[in-house]
Amino acid sequence: MSAGALLAAQLRATNRSFWRNPAAATFTFAFPLVFLVVFTTLLGQGETVIGGTSFDNSTYYVAAMATFGVITACETNLAMGVVVARDAGVLKRVRGTPMPPWLYLSARVTHAMLIGFLLVAITVAFGVIAYEAQVPTGIDLVRFVASLLVGAGCFAALGLAVSGIVPNAEAAPAIVNGIILPLLFVSGVFVPIGDDAPSWVNTVADIFPVRHFFDTMRDSFLGTGSFAWSDVGVMALWLAIGIVVAMRTFRWESRR
Repeated sequence: MSAGALLAAQLRATNRSFWRNPAAATFTFAFPLVFLVVFTTLLGQGETVIGGTSFDNSTYYVAAMATFGVITACETNLAMGVVVARDAGVLKRVRGTPMPPWLYLSARVTHAMLIGFLLVAITVAFGVIAYEAQVPTGIDLVRFVASLLVGAGCFAALGLAVSGIVPNAEAAPAIVNGIILPLLFVSGVFVPIGDDAPSWVNTVADIFPVRHFFDTMRDSFLGTGSFAWSDVGVMALWLAIGIVVAMRTFRWESRR
Protein backbone atom coordinates (compact mmCIF):
# COMPACT_ATOMS: atom_id res chain seq x y z
CA MET A 1 0.00 0.00 0.00
CA SER A 2 1.33 3.44 -0.94
CA ALA A 3 2.11 6.13 1.65
CA GLY A 4 -0.86 8.16 0.42
CA ALA A 5 -3.25 5.24 0.88
CA LEU A 6 -1.83 4.51 4.33
CA LEU A 7 -2.24 8.14 5.33
CA ALA A 8 -5.84 8.17 4.13
CA ALA A 9 -6.61 4.95 6.04
CA GLN A 10 -5.03 6.28 9.23
CA LEU A 11 -6.85 9.58 8.80
CA ARG A 12 -10.16 7.71 8.60
CA ALA A 13 -9.26 5.75 11.73
CA THR A 14 -8.36 8.95 13.59
CA ASN A 15 -11.64 10.54 12.52
CA ARG A 16 -13.64 7.52 13.71
CA SER A 17 -11.86 7.62 17.05
CA PHE A 18 -12.68 11.32 17.36
CA TRP A 19 -16.41 10.85 16.77
CA ARG A 20 -16.61 7.79 19.04
CA ASN A 21 -16.36 10.24 21.92
CA PRO A 22 -19.43 12.37 21.12
CA ALA A 23 -19.22 14.42 24.31
CA ALA A 24 -15.68 15.57 23.55
CA ALA A 25 -16.48 16.12 19.86
CA THR A 26 -19.58 18.19 20.68
CA PHE A 27 -17.68 20.27 23.21
CA THR A 28 -14.91 20.92 20.67
CA PHE A 29 -17.39 22.43 18.21
CA ALA A 30 -19.58 24.16 20.79
CA PHE A 31 -16.77 25.85 22.72
CA PRO A 32 -15.94 28.64 20.21
CA LEU A 33 -19.63 29.31 19.57
CA VAL A 34 -20.39 29.54 23.29
CA PHE A 35 -17.50 31.97 23.72
CA LEU A 36 -18.70 33.94 20.71
CA VAL A 37 -22.16 34.36 22.20
CA VAL A 38 -20.78 35.20 25.65
CA PHE A 39 -18.29 37.81 24.41
CA THR A 40 -20.70 39.44 21.99
CA THR A 41 -23.36 39.59 24.70
CA LEU A 42 -21.00 41.18 27.22
CA LEU A 43 -18.74 43.25 24.95
CA GLY A 44 -20.35 43.25 21.53
CA GLN A 45 -22.33 46.48 21.83
CA GLY A 46 -19.43 48.84 21.19
CA GLU A 47 -16.97 49.34 18.37
CA THR A 48 -13.30 48.62 17.80
CA VAL A 49 -11.13 50.93 15.69
CA ILE A 50 -8.60 49.15 13.47
CA GLY A 51 -6.52 51.02 10.94
CA GLY A 52 -8.70 54.11 11.37
CA THR A 53 -11.91 52.19 10.58
CA SER A 54 -14.55 51.29 13.17
CA PHE A 55 -16.00 47.79 13.34
CA ASP A 56 -18.74 46.33 15.47
CA ASN A 57 -17.35 44.29 18.34
CA SER A 58 -19.71 41.49 17.36
CA THR A 59 -17.98 40.98 14.00
CA TYR A 60 -14.59 41.47 15.68
CA TYR A 61 -15.38 38.48 17.87
CA VAL A 62 -16.38 36.34 14.90
CA ALA A 63 -12.79 36.61 13.65
CA ALA A 64 -11.47 36.21 17.20
CA MET A 65 -13.39 33.01 17.91
CA ALA A 66 -12.49 31.57 14.50
CA THR A 67 -8.86 32.10 15.52
CA PHE A 68 -9.53 30.55 18.91
CA GLY A 69 -11.15 27.51 17.29
CA VAL A 70 -8.09 26.81 15.15
CA ILE A 71 -5.73 27.15 18.11
CA THR A 72 -7.93 24.90 20.23
CA ALA A 73 -8.07 22.16 17.58
CA CYS A 74 -4.48 22.35 16.35
CA GLU A 75 -2.55 23.09 19.52
CA THR A 76 -4.61 22.36 22.64
CA ASN A 77 -6.55 19.29 21.56
CA LEU A 78 -3.67 17.82 19.56
CA ALA A 79 -1.20 18.17 22.43
CA MET A 80 -3.61 16.67 24.95
CA GLY A 81 -4.66 13.86 22.61
CA VAL A 82 -1.08 12.84 21.90
CA VAL A 83 -0.22 12.80 25.61
CA VAL A 84 -3.27 10.67 26.42
CA ALA A 85 -2.41 8.26 23.60
CA ARG A 86 1.17 8.06 24.84
CA ASP A 87 0.12 7.28 28.41
CA ALA A 88 -2.34 4.66 27.17
CA GLY A 89 0.46 2.89 25.28
CA VAL A 90 -1.03 3.63 21.86
CA LEU A 91 2.07 5.41 20.56
CA LYS A 92 4.32 2.59 21.75
CA ARG A 93 2.16 0.03 19.95
CA VAL A 94 2.18 2.14 16.78
CA ARG A 95 5.97 1.93 16.68
CA GLY A 96 5.68 -1.86 16.74
CA THR A 97 3.52 -1.96 13.59
CA PRO A 98 4.69 -1.84 9.96
CA MET A 99 3.16 1.63 9.60
CA PRO A 100 5.82 4.38 9.64
CA PRO A 101 5.53 6.44 12.86
CA TRP A 102 5.68 9.71 10.92
CA LEU A 103 2.60 8.66 8.99
CA TYR A 104 0.61 8.16 12.20
CA LEU A 105 1.58 11.63 13.40
CA SER A 106 0.83 13.11 9.98
CA ALA A 107 -2.69 11.70 10.17
CA ARG A 108 -3.23 13.19 13.63
CA VAL A 109 -1.92 16.58 12.52
CA THR A 110 -4.01 16.54 9.32
CA HIS A 111 -7.13 15.62 11.26
CA ALA A 112 -6.53 18.39 13.80
CA MET A 113 -6.13 20.93 10.99
CA LEU A 114 -9.31 19.72 9.27
CA ILE A 115 -11.23 20.08 12.53
CA GLY A 116 -9.81 23.59 12.83
CA PHE A 117 -10.96 24.46 9.31
CA LEU A 118 -14.43 23.12 10.06
CA LEU A 119 -14.58 25.19 13.24
CA VAL A 120 -13.76 28.30 11.23
CA ALA A 121 -16.51 27.52 8.72
CA ILE A 122 -19.07 26.96 11.48
CA THR A 123 -18.05 30.10 13.38
CA VAL A 124 -18.13 32.28 10.27
CA ALA A 125 -21.52 30.85 9.23
CA PHE A 126 -22.90 31.55 12.70
CA GLY A 127 -21.47 35.07 12.56
CA VAL A 128 -23.09 35.74 9.20
CA ILE A 129 -26.49 34.53 10.42
CA ALA A 130 -26.46 35.99 13.93
CA TYR A 131 -24.33 39.13 13.58
CA GLU A 132 -24.50 39.96 9.85
CA ALA A 133 -20.76 39.48 9.47
CA GLN A 134 -19.42 39.73 5.92
CA VAL A 135 -17.46 36.87 4.36
CA PRO A 136 -14.16 38.12 2.89
CA THR A 137 -13.85 38.19 -0.89
CA GLY A 138 -11.15 38.81 -3.46
CA ILE A 139 -7.67 39.48 -2.11
CA ASP A 140 -8.97 39.43 1.47
CA LEU A 141 -10.20 35.87 0.94
CA VAL A 142 -6.76 34.86 -0.40
CA ARG A 143 -5.14 36.41 2.65
CA PHE A 144 -7.63 34.74 4.97
CA VAL A 145 -7.02 31.28 3.50
CA ALA A 146 -3.23 31.76 3.54
CA SER A 147 -3.36 32.87 7.17
CA LEU A 148 -5.55 29.93 8.07
CA LEU A 149 -3.28 27.35 6.41
CA VAL A 150 -0.02 28.69 7.85
CA GLY A 151 -1.56 29.33 11.26
CA ALA A 152 -3.06 25.86 11.52
CA GLY A 153 0.25 24.28 10.58
CA CYS A 154 2.10 26.50 13.04
CA PHE A 155 -0.06 25.58 16.02
CA ALA A 156 -0.16 21.90 15.08
CA ALA A 157 3.65 21.84 15.15
CA LEU A 158 3.62 23.66 18.49
CA GLY A 159 1.05 21.18 19.79
CA LEU A 160 3.43 18.30 19.07
CA ALA A 161 6.29 20.26 20.63
CA VAL A 162 4.29 20.96 23.80
CA SER A 163 3.25 17.30 24.09
CA GLY A 164 6.90 16.40 24.50
CA ILE A 165 7.31 18.51 27.64
CA VAL A 166 4.11 17.30 29.31
CA PRO A 167 5.06 14.48 31.71
CA ASN A 168 1.69 12.68 31.83
CA ALA A 169 -1.99 12.93 30.93
CA GLU A 170 -2.98 14.27 34.34
CA ALA A 171 -0.70 17.28 33.88
CA ALA A 172 -1.71 17.94 30.27
CA PRO A 173 -4.72 20.26 30.84
CA ALA A 174 -2.86 22.46 33.33
CA ILE A 175 0.32 22.77 31.26
CA VAL A 176 -1.27 23.14 27.82
CA ASN A 177 -3.92 25.64 28.94
CA GLY A 178 -1.43 27.40 31.19
CA ILE A 179 0.72 28.13 28.14
CA ILE A 180 -1.95 29.19 25.67
CA LEU A 181 -4.61 31.01 27.75
CA PRO A 182 -2.41 33.93 28.89
CA LEU A 183 -1.26 34.42 25.29
CA LEU A 184 -4.87 34.53 24.08
CA PHE A 185 -5.59 37.36 26.52
CA VAL A 186 -2.47 39.47 25.87
CA SER A 187 -2.86 38.98 22.10
CA GLY A 188 -6.33 40.56 22.02
CA VAL A 189 -8.27 37.44 21.12
CA PHE A 190 -10.57 37.59 24.13
CA VAL A 191 -10.42 41.32 24.88
CA PRO A 192 -9.29 44.03 22.40
CA ILE A 193 -5.92 45.51 23.40
CA GLY A 194 -6.05 49.30 23.39
CA ASP A 195 -3.29 51.89 23.09
CA ASP A 196 -3.37 52.38 26.86
CA ALA A 197 -2.23 48.80 27.53
CA PRO A 198 1.11 48.40 29.35
CA SER A 199 4.04 48.23 26.94
CA TRP A 200 5.09 44.79 28.21
CA VAL A 201 1.76 43.37 27.00
CA ASN A 202 2.51 44.31 23.40
CA THR A 203 6.13 43.19 23.75
CA VAL A 204 5.14 39.73 24.95
CA ALA A 205 2.36 39.40 22.37
CA ASP A 206 4.69 40.34 19.51
CA ILE A 207 7.13 37.56 20.40
CA PHE A 208 4.67 34.68 20.16
CA PRO A 209 2.55 33.60 17.16
CA VAL A 210 -0.92 34.00 18.68
CA ARG A 211 -1.15 37.75 18.06
CA HIS A 212 0.28 37.44 14.54
CA PHE A 213 -2.24 34.71 13.70
CA PHE A 214 -5.13 36.69 15.13
CA ASP A 215 -4.06 39.90 13.39
CA THR A 216 -3.94 38.21 9.99
CA MET A 217 -7.27 36.44 10.54
CA ARG A 218 -8.94 39.61 11.81
CA ASP A 219 -7.52 41.97 9.20
CA SER A 220 -8.30 39.67 6.27
CA PHE A 221 -11.76 38.81 7.59
CA LEU A 222 -12.75 42.41 8.33
CA GLY A 223 -10.86 43.92 5.39
CA THR A 224 -9.18 46.52 7.62
CA GLY A 225 -6.39 47.32 5.17
CA SER A 226 -3.85 46.59 7.93
CA PHE A 227 -2.99 43.06 6.80
CA ALA A 228 0.78 42.39 6.92
CA TRP A 229 2.44 39.41 5.27
CA SER A 230 5.19 39.78 7.86
CA ASP A 231 2.74 38.31 10.38
CA VAL A 232 2.44 35.23 8.17
CA GLY A 233 6.23 35.10 8.06
CA VAL A 234 6.40 35.09 11.87
CA MET A 235 3.95 32.18 11.95
CA ALA A 236 6.06 30.32 9.40
CA LEU A 237 9.10 30.89 11.63
CA TRP A 238 7.25 29.48 14.63
CA LEU A 239 6.14 26.55 12.46
CA ALA A 240 9.80 25.76 11.85
CA ILE A 241 10.61 26.22 15.54
CA GLY A 242 7.77 23.90 16.50
CA ILE A 243 9.03 21.19 14.15
CA VAL A 244 12.59 21.43 15.48
CA VAL A 245 11.48 21.34 19.11
CA ALA A 246 9.05 18.47 18.46
CA MET A 247 11.82 16.44 16.83
CA ARG A 248 13.94 16.88 19.95
CA THR A 249 11.31 16.49 22.67
CA PHE A 250 8.65 14.16 21.26
CA ARG A 251 8.36 10.86 23.15
CA TRP A 252 6.62 7.67 22.06
CA GLU A 253 6.55 6.13 25.52
CA SER A 254 5.37 7.38 28.90
CA ARG A 255 7.89 8.24 31.55
CA ARG A 256 5.95 6.24 34.11
